Amino acid sequence: MQTHLVRCFGALPGHGNMALVIEGGPATPDARQALARAQPHPACVFLDAGPDGAVIADYYYPHARSPLCLHATLGAAQVLFGRAGQAPQEIVLSTAMRGQALLLRREGEDYFVALQAQPVPALALDAALAAWLLDQPGLILVSAPVLASVGSPKLLIEVLEPATLHALRPPLERIVAWGREHGVNGCYVLWRSGEHTYEGRNFNHLDPAMEDRATGVAAGALAAHLGRTITVHQGGALGASCLIRTRFEGNLILVGGRAEAVNGY
Repeated sequence: MQTHLVRCFGALPGHGNMALVIEGGPATPDARQALARAQPHPACVFLDAGPDGAVIADYYYPHARSPLCLHATLGAAQVLFGRAGQAPQEIVLSTAMRGQALLLRREGEDYFVALQAQPVPALALDAALAAWLLDQPGLILVSAPVLASVGSPKLLIEVLEPATLHALRPPLERIVAWGREHGVNGCYVLWRSGEHTYEGRNFNHLDPAMEDRATGVAAGALAAHLGRTITVHQGGALGASCLIRTRFEGNLILVGGRAEAVNGY
């Protein structure tokens, strides 16, 4: 078994959200879940050989398997492009749970994943639901919460002030249980910091210490919902300042940023 630890979406060298990329790991979902649970990192991706030389990516958080994790996908891109050398400039992955095709690109020091907007569950959403999930009675939102997805649905909740975002300590078991019931991968709470910039926090882990430093699927979902290019900042208060870039190319949404191998791992 080969393992690679990669810092993903870091705003600066030495920053980022950790992903463990695993090759030749255990074959069964239960064994993979056990390995992910034993790691001190928020996400693991297992890379498997598929038909005709394709690569299949299987994603696990410590508490659950996931259809897609973009910071782990950036970690996989760093490993795969590093092995390929200067060529090719594009690699295609397929996700294990849903067979979603992911086009990976390398652009200088950055890596991007090309995606498309995906269907989301039809749910009744309002400010009262957001207030209950976040345990914030009287919470005032910029607009009603929305569901959006580029492969893993997120509940997007936009608050009025950064102080509200930074002070959140929601009941994570409630969020995870609601998400499992409705097929939603957690809440992404955001604040609009500029014309095209946002700051966000992601809540989809059971352990507060595992809060994501960067959540690419949420940034992609937000870009898909807005229909425009945005930049998302995340993780600064957690000591791992991250920057997620998005842009549109036709019907594709590119989500990307820095991916840096941790030496000596």
